[in-house]
This record gives sequence, C-alpha cells and structure tokens, in this order.
Amino acid sequence: MAVSRRQLLRYGVAGSLAAAVGASAASSARFAAPRRPGGDLFSLGVASGEPTPDGFVLWTKLAPDPLAPDGYGGMPVAPVTVDYEVAEDERFAKIVARGEAVATRALGHSVHPEIAGLAPDRWYHYRFRVGSAISPVGRTRTAPASDSPTARMRFAFASCQSWSSGYYTAYEHLGAEDLDLVVHLGDYIYETSWLLARRGASMPPQLAGEAVDLTGYRLRYAQAKSEAPLQASHAAFPWLVTLDDHEVDNNWAGEHPGLGFDIHRLPPLFRRRKAAAFQAMYEHQPMRRAQLPIGPSLHLHRRYRFGDLAEFTMIDTRQYRSALACGDGTAVTGCAERFAPDRTILGAAQRDWLVDGLATSPARWQVLGNQVAMAQSDYDPGPALLVGTDAWDGYVADRNAVLGAAADRAAGNLVVITGDRHENYVADLRRDYSDPGSAVVATEFTGTSITTGGDGGDLTDTGRVLLAANPDMKFYNRQRGYVRVELDHRWWRSDFRVVPYVTRPGAPITDRASFVVEDGIAGANQA
Repeated sequence: MAVSRRQLLRYGVAGSLAAAVGASAASSARFAAPRRPGGDLFSLGVASGEPTPDGFVLWTKLAPDPLAPDGYGGMPVAPVTVDYEVAEDERFAKIVARGEAVATRALGHSVHPEIAGLAPDRWYHYRFRVGSAISPVGRTRTAPASDSPTARMRFAFASCQSWSSGYYTAYEHLGAEDLDLVVHLGDYIYETSWLLARRGASMPPQLAGEAVDLTGYRLRYAQAKSEAPLQASHAAFPWLVTLDDHEVDNNWAGEHPGLGFDIHRLPPLFRRRKAAAFQAMYEHQPMRRAQLPIGPSLHLHRRYRFGDLAEFTMIDTRQYRSALACGDGTAVTGCAERFAPDRTILGAAQRDWLVDGLATSPARWQVLGNQVAMAQSDYDPGPALLVGTDAWDGYVADRNAVLGAAADRAAGNLVVITGDRHENYVADLRRDYSDPGSAVVATEFTGTSITTGGDGGDLTDTGRVLLAANPDMKFYNRQRGYVRVELDHRWWRSDFRVVPYVTRPGAPITDRASFVVEDGIAGANQA
C-alpha cells in the first residue's frame, strides 16, 4: 500500500552531510511508523559494491514514484531515517551489523552505508527499512583477506545498456549465475534516447530530449533501475562500477564536451552538466564516500583485491584525457596528432598510480577495468591504418607507457576488460604497435552491450574487416550479452554469453565462444 507524503514527513529530520551519504544517523529524531504497511518506497531495489575483506557499501534510494517529473521520485522535502541490517542468513536470524542512515533531498533520498568489521570471504544478506516498509533482501560478500590463498573466483562484466534499444534480458541470465562480483564498465545510462521502436513503448515526456541537468540524469537512472532484471542482478552480487561517455555526453573528453553544439556544451555550462551527471551517478550506485563528487570532479580510479588471486584496478579514461585527436573520434588515417607524447587518456597522476600498482601488486592476475578499446583496431585490411581516436588508438603515448611498464616491471598476468564497442572481441595487446615484432604483453577481452545496437548479429561485415586487418584479434561477435570469467592460479577463462535478440523479451542465452589465458603466458587461446 502507498505511504502518504504526510506519513513520510514523520520519518526523519535533517542530519549532517555525513549522514546524507550513508553514515550513522544516531543523532536523528525517531518517529513512530504509520499504522498501515508502507508502499513501494524501494521501487529501485537495493545494491551493494566495493567489497573489502571486512565489508562493503550498501545502497538504496527511496522513490515511491521513480519517474516523477521533478526527479525527486515522489519524495517530500524532509529527510527520512532509513534502518539497515546485515545478517549471515536470509531470514535475518543472525544479524551481524545494523544501523541507521539519513536519506536527504540533497542526494535524492539515497543512502550509502559503509559496513565494516565483518569476516572475510563470506556471503551476507542485507535489507533496509523505513517505518513498516521493508526493502527486498540483497545478497553480497566480503573479499578474501589480501594475503590469503584464494583458489578460485568467478565474475562477470557488462556495459552499454540503452533502455530504448531493447530489453534487459541478459541481466535475467546474469542474475542466475554463480558469481562473486559484477563489474560494470560504463554507459549504464544514455543521456539521450535511441530507437524507441525497438521496445515498442513511448517515452514519457519527462524523458524526451537529452539530459543536461540533475533532473534529467536522475530520471534516466530511475528508468534503467526500474527494470526488474537489473535490480535482481544488483541484489544478487556486489558490483564495481565506473562510467564512460554516455553517463554525461557522447564522446566527451576531460574539459571538452562531446559531439554537437548547444548552450550546454559551452565550457562553464558543461562543467555544471558534468557535476549534475556525476551527482546522479553517485545517487544511483553502490559507491563509497570516497566517490562522492565535488562539483565536476569524481574520483573513480581505485583498486580492490581478492586474496592472492586477483586485483581489480578500475581506471577512468574520461575525466583527465586530452581532447580527441583529428576530429570527433571517428576513424581516420594519417593522424600524426595521436602520437604526440603529451597526449593523455589517463592524466599523468592516474597513469603513474596505475603503473606503480601493476608493479607492486602480489596478486596472480591484474585485472584492468577499462572503458574504451586498448588494442589497436585497424578498420582497413589494406596497407592504410584506419583507426578511431576516441579509444586508446588516439592516445598512443599512454598506451605504450602502460603496456611497456607492465612488461618491464614483470606485472604478472595483465588482463584488460573493456566495454564501449557493443561487440565481443578478443585481442592480444602488444607493447608497441609501431613494431610488428613487438612482444605480446597482455590480453584484452571486450564485452558487447546489454542492449545498445539492438539485436545485433554474429559475424558482421565490420567484424570480417577487423579480423582481416588485425592479426592480434582472435574473435569477433556483435550479439548482446555479457562476459563471464572464471580464474584460478593456473588459468583465466572468458565465456562470451550472448542472447539472439533484445527487441522482444524472453531470449535464451548461450556460450558463443570461450578463450583462456594461461598463467605466465601472455596471449589468449580458444578453449
């Protein structure tokens, strides 16, 4: 049953900014719950993420009317006290942590409590409560202790989920997997709507056009997170998330807006637009206080360790990059600018942090959570080199620095996982693509989209061109889905899980191809 706005006003009073982002709300006043059960305050579900050996961050957002045109989800102005519980069992008979957080209007009535002090390498269950309204139960886990022997782990990675392009069927299958973690590599939302006919549904008027302010971005997250398969996948596993371009503006680069021109792409207004986009992202994702944006700045590069087996290094290839070389990022030939030594996709500080971490981590597998293709992607099978400049091909100096350092500093088994392309690739990575004899130092697995691009196909004409022009590319597919990964101390296996269609619901899933990387041997082979 619905909770009235008058009843919600009774649930809490203002707390500090720390409480607003999920810290203890012990100082908040407590009010009696309404006599009648609460409505669907938790319409956007629950989530967890950023697992450490002793905890994780939890998330929910109160939104009884998630697509309310003002972007506030049907919530009143007043803050609301939210209780949370963490238990060893799904019946909550063995509760190990509980607390309160204050959901405020300033952060869209979202909460991000950070849980610590738990046992490592354990599954837990969690839930939220506001008065009589109880959230769905989520399941999450702590990571193994950083120095502990860890025999095996499984995770999946996904990206690019345009709501208007199709159904989130892939998440129905991902949510049923046996996983320890999900990694999302960007384009969780799209700032504008594409190809509405693929869903056969009209877009609500408040979602028409392009998101340029906080209300617009909030509504696009609410639309995506209202999808039951996505909610179920968030509730089943902890997630690590980052962004690419469509969380803000297509092909944006650092201080430079993306394609097209309107008033919101003028520098001062673009900074304001980025700040709005970053806040909306934080409000809707299981991210820690360290990721709370400060205006048009959001700290996204960070590391998470899973015992002695794997370290996940999440990088940010948008905020610190130089402007796109030789145009708008489309494929070009003869672009000398992309080789300029001062061009960067990471920024100097992040590049140094990345290189140092690769050299010092004792984990068996170094997993680089990356947004845009790192491998050279030549779109001309002839003698010309035709490459796009929105990916690492436009930032050759940084690519050479990272891959060269990985080779020189014996960084272990480096595997790059990538989104963006709406295609499945497997490509070995060379230290220096200007030298055909340069050593292979890593493998890149690029995952397709959840929906973007519609149904897609298996091997398209573009795929045939790429395979012919790039000898290091070992696989191409353009269907929709995700990549499931299993790794132990001997090998890494990537399974490309695809659905035959997304323009109607109910698609089955199959393993299109599987590739393995052996410990100590750079390069992938088909399983």
